[in-house]
Amino acid sequence: MLKLVTLLLLSSMTVMAGATISPALPKIQDFFRTESDAEFWVKLLLTMPALFTAISAPFAGAIIDRFGRKPLLIGAVILYGLAGGSGLVLSSLKGLLIGRALLGLSVGAIMTTATALVADYYQGIKRNQVMGTQAAFMGYGGVAFLTLGGFLADASWRLPFLIYLVAFAIAPLAIFTLTEPRTPQTVASSNSNKPVERLPIATVAIIFLLTFITMVAFYMIPVQLPFYLQSLGQGGGKESGLAIAACTLASATMSTRYRSVKSTLSFQGILVCVYLLMGLGYIAVSLSGNYVFVVLSLSIAGLGLGLLMPNMNVWINAIAPVQIRGRLLGGVTSAMFLGQFFSPIVVQPIASRFGLGLAYGVIGRLLLGLAALIVVASFFSRTSLKATSQE
Repeated sequence: MLKLVTLLLLSSMTVMAGATISPALPKIQDFFRTESDAEFWVKLLLTMPALFTAISAPFAGAIIDRFGRKPLLIGAVILYGLAGGSGLVLSSLKGLLIGRALLGLSVGAIMTTATALVADYYQGIKRNQVMGTQAAFMGYGGVAFLTLGGFLADASWRLPFLIYLVAFAIAPLAIFTLTEPRTPQTVASSNSNKPVERLPIATVAIIFLLTFITMVAFYMIPVQLPFYLQSLGQGGGKESGLAIAACTLASATMSTRYRSVKSTLSFQGILVCVYLLMGLGYIAVSLSGNYVFVVLSLSIAGLGLGLLMPNMNVWINAIAPVQIRGRLLGGVTSAMFLGQFFSPIVVQPIASRFGLGLAYGVIGRLLLGLAALIVVASFFSRTSLKATSQE
């Protein structure tokens, strides 16, 4: 039981690691207002960890497949605390960006390794349940971090960086409760009937691509929402933190239901639900004129998002040869965080030209279109399979 709790706590440190300082962005921007292109560089503080998470995750996957899980995990947790907390003392944008890059390296290793350990420790329906719970804890961690970050940001932009020091409390748990599973080479030899050559490359590519697209859309919330609320005159750091946390809470709650949803729907059917809920939520945000309606709209989007990561991780584990499980999970992590990094790059031109409200509406409609595309593709795929089976 303590082993599972430790894995869940480790998971809670990951997905929203970059967004923890989101409520403080306007104050950070004001602090560095004399810097050239301050608005761009300050927003990059939020997404810089995502880029380096995406870079590190495939390497982390290869390392743990070859050398084992635990040593890399422990080192990454310690780096998380040191790099994440560096914003408490650094006073230059360059220094803060370096600290955020190192934080991203640690997150890539933690997330890939924690997910691989879940797959190592649990099988079948139990694995589906634990991966849903893992995604929920990622969300609940985000709720706690963002809510606390919002309150701390009202006092000082530096104080949200305190939250990253939680790593030093979790590190001893990881050291003393987690056990190294059988080496990947041993597991591979006992699963020789599942060769690497049978990997469905097209399915893996679709999983990676859809994960990337979804995270581009999702990260509009932590990156752009504080500025959107500010433009509406609807609050400061505390209000931004609570609004983002409401979305994350809805996401986490839905993640706990993944096992029951998966018993009813296919992987593709779950993705349709993801994009319908997110699309409707984003369109509602674009039409919102007050804070309460924004929060309700974000909660709708969060319900969809909560199904995404357990669905992608379970899907990958269902098709992944055990010999390369870590690398494929690292690929999912990379796709997720690349989406986070590219989110402001993709969205900012739309927001600058038409305004943030319209940008949410445009992305929402694209997500609804993606849901429709998956329905059509699934229909033709089933039709083709039936035709083939009748020949």
